[in-house]
Parts: sequence; structure tokens; C-alpha cells
Amino acid sequence: MSTKNFKYKGFSSLAIHAGQHPDPMYAHLTPIYASSTYVYEEAEQGMRRFSGQEPGYIYSRWGNPTMNEAEEKIAAMETFGLEKDGAPLEAKGILHASGMAAISSLFLAALKKGDKILTHYSLYSGTQDFMKTLLEPLEVEAIIVDLRDLTLAEKCLKEDPAIRMIYLETPANPTLQCVDLSALSSLAKQYGKLTACDNTFATPYLQQPFKYGIDFVLHSTTKFLNGHGTAIGGVLVGTDLEFMKTRATKTHRLLGGNSNAFEAFLLINGMKTLEVRMQRHCENAMKVANFLIGHESIEKVNYNGLPTHPDFEVSNRQMSHPGAMMSFEVKGGFDAGVQFMNKLQLCTRTVSLGTCDTLLSHPASMSHSSVPRESRLEYGITDGLIRLSVGMENIEDILTDFEQALIRN
Repeated sequence: MSTKNFKYKGFSSLAIHAGQHPDPMYAHLTPIYASSTYVYEEAEQGMRRFSGQEPGYIYSRWGNPTMNEAEEKIAAMETFGLEKDGAPLEAKGILHASGMAAISSLFLAALKKGDKILTHYSLYSGTQDFMKTLLEPLEVEAIIVDLRDLTLAEKCLKEDPAIRMIYLETPANPTLQCVDLSALSSLAKQYGKLTACDNTFATPYLQQPFKYGIDFVLHSTTKFLNGHGTAIGGVLVGTDLEFMKTRATKTHRLLGGNSNAFEAFLLINGMKTLEVRMQRHCENAMKVANFLIGHESIEKVNYNGLPTHPDFEVSNRQMSHPGAMMSFEVKGGFDAGVQFMNKLQLCTRTVSLGTCDTLLSHPASMSHSSVPRESRLEYGITDGLIRLSVGMENIEDILTDFEQALIRN
């Protein structure tokens, strides 16, 4: 059975079936192809595969049936319902060992010495560290400004022709800052620049950056796409098929940051329930945000689903729901933040996100503890800030745990 030519009407149908090809042994689900290499019926077949004359697998660092299903499924979700020139929009995904591996492939494939990246503050700390630690020595500079100011964004593009790429993250980590994908993509095209967007927080169910003209989409598949915290992974997806099949693929293979069949298998099965999981995540998140914003122990809530969030309007335009991520400031600063974290009984203290359980972290004492306080504060990461990934537990239990943890001794 093949669904290759079936026109999916619903996101869940696509998430369940897209990318799956008939198995020669008639397995119901794509098996875990735990093979490092592949054989040829004759030497000439190997020659044809290496030359690209015949499709087929050569070496699992270069491709693997299990990994390929995950790649095709994600590309299908990111392009679901989108068209270009009257035909369905096509994209290619490349699965990586982590989100950082996918980011590495993108930057090293698309940028060269002397190029610059125009980006904004409140990025994932690993991305920002990569730009500073690895790209700067290669003479690829990151220009960090508030890209919500479109006049400033255009000024940068106009005055600095060395800018090659606009790199975005929306909603951003951990302040939930949102930028206008359509406006920034239009500016980039006007000045002949590339655009890339980390879509991890939103997922393709809530936001499709390709809809707004973005060139590349990235995910840490470890998070909502997997959904269960069982496997590390990342993906780079692009609509420039020639670039993705040549430069991006070559860079990915040479860097060696490939995924593996077992983690791809876990990812595939996680993605099949993405729609129903996100619906519950989102439903709970809105209730949690409304609880927090009215609580006497809370100074501020950063949730793009609240009209009080400065980017509420742009988020509302480009996302079908604000999502499951938020952050909030506990009154009392650093000590109050630590006390709140220590008093949690149901919810989980950890630095990840996107799993079925509710996860919280205290950036000032955890993920950003090595960042100078002045720099943290500049990016909105205050001493009492808590980052929250709202899970799928019963909402009554989540709120009960928060209520008891917020009681000050």
C-alpha cells in the first residue's frame, strides 16, 4: 500500500502516513533499519548508485530508510496546504543528530568568510553561542538587533551588503518574543538575502514559516515533534531543492551529524500524535497563563496568547494558536525563583521542553547561569524568570502544584 499520491485533507492523516513507503517484507510500520551499510547485486549497481544514476542506499551516514521517512514526514507537515505557482510546495528535509547539528549544517553550507547574519536577541543560547564561538573565528559575524523594528531591520540591510542571512526564532526562547515572518521575508527578498526560522516552539501544526516566504526551517526534533523526551534530533528543511540536494547534503555528510535509525523510529511514532498532543498542550497553556497573570506572587507573564504581550498581534496573525511555551517572573527575584522550583511536586524541573509532562527551568540558576547578569537582563532574562513548557496532565493538577509552590514561606 502506498499513500504517495493521496491528497491529504487533514494534518493528522498526513502526520501518520506521510513519508511511509511499502516495506519489502510487508511490515506495518517502517522498521528500524539498523544497518551501517548497504550491499549491491553487482559492482555496476554500486557504480550507478555512487554516480547518482540509480536511487538507493549506500551508507547510513548518507541516508537510511527509517531516517528518510522522518525527513519526508516533517517536510510534508511544513508544506501542508501550501502552493507555489499553482502546484503543491515541495521541500526537502535532512535529519540530524541534534538541533545544533542542523543549525551547523545550515550556517556552514550557506555562509562563507565575510558574510554576516542579521538576527535578534533572545535566541536559544546554543545558537547564539555557536555564532560567537564558532562563526566569529571563521569571520562570519552576527549582528543582533530588535527585528520587531522593521525600520531598523531595513536600515541594517541597506547599510551592510555583507549581510547574507536573516536568522529568526519565533516565538523566541525564553521571552516568547515574536517577529513578523512575512515582513522580514519580504525585506530579505527585496535585498537578495536568505531567511531561516527555528520553528521548534511553534511546530508546523501551529506555524508554517514557508507560508510567509522563509527559505529554511529548523527544528530541534527532540522537543514537540518527538513529544516524549526519548530521543535527541534535529532537522533542516528547505524549499530550494537544488541547494538542499547538493550543498546542504554535502555539508551534512561531511560534518557527520547524521541521525540514526532508532531515534528516527521514535521520532516517527511521536509525530503521529502531534496534532492531538498540541491541542491538549495549547488548551492547558492558555488556562495556566490566565491563572498566572492574576496571581499575587507573579510579577509578569510572557505568553504571546495574552493581549498584554507586546507581540500578541503578530503572533495571532502567523500562528493558529499561541502554543504551549511561556515564561513568568516570580516576585522576589533569584531566591524566590529557586524556592518556587524546589517546591514543585508534580511538575518536572529540567531544561528541556515539549514532552507530555509539564517542564520548568530557572534560567538564572540553570541554562543561563554562566551568562553575565547584565547580559541576561538586557535580553529580558531576569533573576526570577521561570521558563515553562505546559504539559498534558489534567489542568487541575498543574494549577494545584503551581498554587502550593507559589505560597511564600
